[in-house]
Amino acid sequence: MLSRPAKARLHAAAGGIAMLTILAFQALLWRAEASGFPEDILAARLAILWGIGLVLVPALAGAGLSGAMLGRGWRRPEIATKTRRMRIVAANGLLVLLPMALALWWLASKGMVDERFFWLQRLEMLAGLVNLGLLGLNMRAGLRLRGPRRMAV
Repeated sequence: MLSRPAKARLHAAAGGIAMLTILAFQALLWRAEASGFPEDILAARLAILWGIGLVLVPALAGAGLSGAMLGRGWRRPEIATKTRRMRIVAANGLLVLLPMALALWWLASKGMVDERFFWLQRLEMLAGLVNLGLLGLNMRAGLRLRGPRRMAV
């Protein structure tokens, strides 16, 4: 069984990895789109699908599980707010972002990189930024819950 400080470190690391992964996806998409080459867009789409499965989902699962363990038994409104935000992040990911990532990869693989593709990609990027913002708010709330850090003397 992990100690509370170990759970807190795991939670912070998993949440940080999830946020950095979403930022990396955004940067990758902007770069691929700026290049204008369909091959770059397809490569970015494939990399994102792999990143979702190998990095993002495990990081979000780790953050969610460790957060649930850390918040168990607490009756503070901040915990309920963090939980509500994570439910929105999960729903946005499963109902919007994952289907869009699959559809956009499929369109790119068929060479159908057109105006419709770019509009869908913009919607996907907006949904990703919503998740990034919600995770950022949860990070801020977690830092406030932790309280001030004391310096070692």
